Amino acid sequence: MARRMAEEQPIYDLILLLDPSAEDERRSNILASLEQVIERQGAIVSRHDWGLRPTAYEVRKRADADYHLLQFQGPRELLQQLDHALKITDGVNRFRIIKLRKGTPAPPDLTMSAAAAAEAQAQTQTEIER
Repeated sequence: MARRMAEEQPIYDLILLLDPSAEDERRSNILASLEQVIERQGAIVSRHDWGLRPTAYEVRKRADADYHLLQFQGPRELLQQLDHALKITDGVNRFRIIKLRKGTPAPPDLTMSAAAAAEAQAQTQTEIER
């Protein structure tokens, strides 16, 4: 009988769009509670805060969102738990959990482009108000 080698748990991307009208403390609490849930059953590989960025289309009547990416490892039960928790959490506009394939490149550093996007959106808003 052939033995199966223990497979390393896959890495998942959790892309999270938080409501920018929610208080900063609320958004921080959402991220902290997600990290606690992940660390109980798995491990966080990396965290990327991409900041306030315009969305491709309006989500809950908002044209922007506070973007975050959490990369983590964990069992399938963790995915179900995160899915349920994020669906009922106020302040979460959208989320998506994606299983990464081996060889997937690292996520881009969008920190600076987030600041530029926010500045461009503010400038557009100023022009509209004129």
